[in-house]
Amino acid sequence: RVDYERIEAVGPDRAASEWLLRCGALVRYQGSQKWQQDYNGLPTGALGKYKIEAINATDSCIMYRGFDYLDGLEHVTDIKLHKCIYIQDQCLQRLSQTKNLQKSLLRLQIISCGNVTDKGIIALHKLTNLEYLYLSDLPGIREKKTTADILQQALPKLELELDLE
Repeated sequence: RVDYERIEAVGPDRAASEWLLRCGALVRYQGSQKWQQDYNGLPTGALGKYKIEAINATDSCIMYRGFDYLDGLEHVTDIKLHKCIYIQDQCLQRLSQTKNLQKSLLRLQIISCGNVTDKGIIALHKLTNLEYLYLSDLPGIREKKTTADILQQALPKLELELDLE
């Protein structure tokens, strides 16, 4: 469950980092090339010093219940959801309704997430600044062309790369 007191105490980026790392995801902070993967090695410093810029959730156990941790993140430009067995349409709908991510998110990859369907992908149309979307190995997507067309119409600047067979 989401610890709102923790978010208040340490700030949204630190709290989200803790949640993501506990779930097996990686984070990269603004101004850094290095991915943070060790929970015990999380950087310390002034409140709000480290801003999450990218999230790599490959093989992680992130799920809908923790998505409130993403609400306060203002600098995330890149998210990779790869082999996330708990990611389903509800998660993508929640992601696309997150106001800060609607502004900041530029690149999104969704790969081998078996519970994602057309409905979840179409919900991404609310990510109005999204520049690049890569979709691969998503067996739940049945209407590939229709789904792609809907997204392209809603997001004309979007570079949509599909590897769906």
